[in-house]
Amino acid sequence: MTAGDPILLPDQFNAAEYFIDRHLAEGRGEKVAIECADLRVTYRQLHEHVNRVGNGLRQLEVCIEERVFLLLLDTPEFAASFFGAIKIGAVPVPVNTLLKPADYEYMLNNSRARVAIVSDSLYPQLQAIPNGRLRFLKHVIVVGGEVPSDTHLFSELMDRSSPELDPELTSKDDAAFWLYSSGSTGFPKACVHLQHDMVVCAERYAKAILQMTERDRCFSVAKLFFAYGLGNALYFPLAVGGTSILCPGPPKPQQVFHVIERHRPTIFFSVPSNYAALLAHPREHDKDFDLSSVRHGVSAGEALPAAIFYRFKERFGVEILDAIGSTEVLHMFIANRPGAIRPGSSGQVIPGYEARIVDESNQAVGTGEIGNLLVKADSTCALYWNQHDKTKETIEGQWIRTGDKYHQDEDDYFWYAGRSDDMLKVSGVWVSPIEIENLLIEHPAVQEAAVIGRKDRDELIKPLACVVLRNGATGTPELEGELKNLVTSRLPVFKRLRWIEFLPELPKTATGKLQRFKLRQQLSEPD
Repeated sequence: MTAGDPILLPDQFNAAEYFIDRHLAEGRGEKVAIECADLRVTYRQLHEHVNRVGNGLRQLEVCIEERVFLLLLDTPEFAASFFGAIKIGAVPVPVNTLLKPADYEYMLNNSRARVAIVSDSLYPQLQAIPNGRLRFLKHVIVVGGEVPSDTHLFSELMDRSSPELDPELTSKDDAAFWLYSSGSTGFPKACVHLQHDMVVCAERYAKAILQMTERDRCFSVAKLFFAYGLGNALYFPLAVGGTSILCPGPPKPQQVFHVIERHRPTIFFSVPSNYAALLAHPREHDKDFDLSSVRHGVSAGEALPAAIFYRFKERFGVEILDAIGSTEVLHMFIANRPGAIRPGSSGQVIPGYEARIVDESNQAVGTGEIGNLLVKADSTCALYWNQHDKTKETIEGQWIRTGDKYHQDEDDYFWYAGRSDDMLKVSGVWVSPIEIENLLIEHPAVQEAAVIGRKDRDELIKPLACVVLRNGATGTPELEGELKNLVTSRLPVFKRLRWIEFLPELPKTATGKLQRFKLRQQLSEPD
């Protein structure tokens, strides 16, 4: 099968058979599927764990199409719970592990999940929800630790469940799992993904672009609850018979370097802010960290500035393949590929997908003109749960509006210009914050930058830069002048910076996406 050929699956299809069961028949039973610190889980053990979870859920009377809430850290129990639910035709709903009780209350009621599987360290977040507020939840299964009498212990449920389980006879178009959008612009929406969606993403990106094989070892800074991380660290390696390296803790630079040096991943997935943090982390004892095992770095979540690409390659010898995906499309649809990288761009459309850039009247724009990005992909979610109008606004037949502004060059590379609601109109001309940010990051003192609009005394919008400095740099008036001059020397005068604010950090979602709206709220008024 070539990269752009249709992906043919039988009408009767259960994703757990494809990603879990078939590896035993193909002789990978004793191969390590998951590494997590000192723990090693083989494909045979993972198969058994998936079956035990599925049978355990059936003991709790979970039926086909019913949702199973997953509030889990990145551990092997996540993989077993996710595919165990899918194998019985239930619908796992992985959720962000960094939210508050009110968020979980909303998601539990919105999903109508009857069962929640929760890591013990996260269980207090559910306990904090007032009694009587959860209308549908009947059972809580806790992974690890001691649990109150009104919950189930994951290990005990596994012990009393059979290791044998036949997959539910689901369709390739049945609901398989939900993912809530990151909520960077408002309350999260549940994207309903189907049984075939993960196969499409694995074939189109993991196999065709990254050339992933069973020899690959995948480590992702993006966590499993995130659409990007779910592919990187779960179904991509499982699609090819490779190995996933999981890390349940926060992705602090020291920990990330430790995992890479200890577990030797061949593909490292991260986000721009983490790549910047890794670069800012100093060498230890005059010896730099060893990333020689990594054949590809991958970035998504936001556009990767060219300056970070060059700095990372110079320091560690690793080229970063930037790409763009979304929760709605599940994973990448535009990507740089090995041997065809254009730093600063999102790359070219992935074979098998289609993309076009249109104006407000849905007419195609010319080369180099900024417009709205539309994508056609067979991995696009079926709908937003219980959001009919939003579904119709976003999904137009086979095309989905990504909410991103882009332009395309003469070689068909796509260049990110910002989210549709982040564009600035200055002196009557649209200005992309990304263009200014990429320039600022070229300065050796700058680690991160975010540009927003602020009204001047005449109530006209002008660019304001929020800048996070690298270790040891100080936000002096002299540095502010340097940064303003850098932008003025390289861009038209109407794009010049009127203000610079030096900040200790930028507000972001748990998945690393910049929350510009918070900066606008904090810095909307001039001094």
